[in-house]
Amino acid sequence: MAEPEENESEETPKRSKKPLLIGVVLALLLGGGGFYAVWSGMILAPEMGTDTVMEMAEPVGPIPDITFVPIQPIVVNIGPQGSTRHLRFQAQLEVNRDAADEVTLLLPRVTDVLNGYLRAVDLVELEQRTALIRLRAQMLRRVQVVTGEGRVRDLLIMEFVIN
Repeated sequence: MAEPEENESEETPKRSKKPLLIGVVLALLLGGGGFYAVWSGMILAPEMGTDTVMEMAEPVGPIPDITFVPIQPIVVNIGPQGSTRHLRFQAQLEVNRDAADEVTLLLPRVTDVLNGYLRAVDLVELEQRTALIRLRAQMLRRVQVVTGEGRVRDLLIMEFVIN
C-alpha cells in the first residue's frame, strides 16, 4: 500500500551560523565606532575654536557678600509618648553680611521656632525620602518670618540624625 518515503527519514541539513555571527560582530563594531565618533566630537559636535574655550573658562561672577550664623544644636523627642527616639538637628543660616548682627541677636527666637516645629513633625513624615526637602523649606520660611524679610538667604542643614 503506502510505502514510507525515503525523504522523510532524512534530516534537513542545518544552516550555517556563520552569517549570523558575522552580522552580530559587524553590528557591534559599527555601533561602537559610531558611539566613539559622537562622543569624541568627530561628528555632530559644534565647531569650537580657542575663543570659545576661553569664554567658557571665565568666572561666573563674584561671590556674594554673605556670612553664616550657626544655630545651636537642637535635640527633640520624636514618636509616641515614652519613645526613646530622638532627632538631633544642627543648621547654619546664610545671611547677608550687614544683617549678621541682627540675626545673631534673634537666634533665641529662631531656636524656639525651630524647636516647636520639629517637635510637631510626625515620625512617619521624617522617615520619608523627600522629608528633608520639605522640612528645610518649612523651617526656612519660619526663620524668615521671625528675622524679617531679606535678612536670611538660606538654611543649611548640617546635621539631621534620627536615633
